[in-house]
Amino acid sequence: MLKHSHLIDITEYSPEEIYEILDTAKSFSEVNSRSIKKLPTLRGRTVINLFLEPSTRTRTSFEIAGKRLSADVINFSASSSSTKKGESLADTAETLAAMNCDICIVRSKMEGAPWLLTRHMNSHIINGGDGCHQHPTQALLDAYTIREQFGGFEGLKVGIVGDVAHSRVAGSLVPLLKMLGAEPVVIGPATLMPSCPDLLGANHSYLLDDVLPDLDVVYMLRIQMERLEGQPLPSLREYSMLYGIDMKRLGMMKPDAIIMHPGPINRGVELSAEAADSPRAKILDQVNAGVAVRMAAMYLLLGGESDGITA
Repeated sequence: MLKHSHLIDITEYSPEEIYEILDTAKSFSEVNSRSIKKLPTLRGRTVINLFLEPSTRTRTSFEIAGKRLSADVINFSASSSSTKKGESLADTAETLAAMNCDICIVRSKMEGAPWLLTRHMNSHIINGGDGCHQHPTQALLDAYTIREQFGGFEGLKVGIVGDVAHSRVAGSLVPLLKMLGAEPVVIGPATLMPSCPDLLGANHSYLLDDVLPDLDVVYMLRIQMERLEGQPLPSLREYSMLYGIDMKRLGMMKPDAIIMHPGPINRGVELSAEAADSPRAKILDQVNAGVAVRMAAMYLLLGGESDGITA
């Protein structure tokens, strides 16, 4: 089982623990292909999804993962929680703690929200995305998808393209790839890069076409318009011309290179319709991997008494 009580920052985990999660997820992926997708592993446990920011993939994935492990799953959104009435996150956390839940998954636009919950709850906390900081289970499902495609990570060159400055996906994926032996490269216009991109620990380029032919994975980030108010940004048309993947750029990629995207896609901006729907795009594979990875994370954090696989 994991040495940690929480899954908040991917950099706290060792490569051995990362592989334990990925290997466990591989076992759970078989369960997800059954006609009856249910295990008794977490029967009697309570999982709370505290999503204070909109989400489709992450929230639904965690809900399905918990239910497939037979946990009782309770969903809270910003619109249905008392935070909308002015209650502080600390008070919300203490209220939930009084209900004795076992795992709380939190998504918030505030960096550090998951850490705050650890100070007010005895539950295991999983970071479902905190501001522009981290999104560890997204990085894990991305790693799972890459491993399924290439068999490993050593020597792979992964280009992370787009709004790097505001991306919690990049914040988790860059250190994870480095831990596992891949070479991350962040790519985007200067206005969407961190002021000191070298601090990410990845190489960087401002020109996609210069590095595209060398990439094994082209990971397209979503342009997060909701985080860009008042900031300089090329027009979406100009951005797409310089950084979007279309059929021409598909032809520039390695024959076995793949396209990834955390979703939701801005079609016609990060990816053309043809690129998004091409066999090279592994976006739905990522979504599928998310359920297995999140099942594995919950199972390992709680230290289920069964082997987690046998129904």
